[in-house]
Amino acid sequence: MGVSDQSKSTFLELKRKKVHRYVIFKIDEKKKEVVVEKTGGPAENYDDFTASLPENDCRYAVYDFDFVTSENCQKSKIFFIAWSPSVSRIRAKMLYATSKERFRRELDGIHYEIQATDPTEMDLEVIRDRAH
Repeated sequence: MGVSDQSKSTFLELKRKKVHRYVIFKIDEKKKEVVVEKTGGPAENYDDFTASLPENDCRYAVYDFDFVTSENCQKSKIFFIAWSPSVSRIRAKMLYATSKERFRRELDGIHYEIQATDPTEMDLEVIRDRAH
């Protein structure tokens, strides 16, 4: 499974320029590559992000989480989320599972990775706990 140039450049825009709050990627089976499905602007929040994930299909996503440390420092951590809801097709789950490592290696600068099969496994508290 390849990775489109647009996927790589969109991730770099999130990482370096803070143009996006999140990026949702999907596998285009015809092209045999991972492509950008949706991006969220810097003003969007975590609820906007989770609402953008399909309830019954797999996706890869990257979320730029901003927070303030106990020393009152503004920080940012980039999360890679492998979204694989239990109700999605077996074929989709297999395809996303087998392509994940290759895709993840293309995205340099990920701090944390989360594998989620339902929304509770990636709710904001989980993200907050991992970032601190």
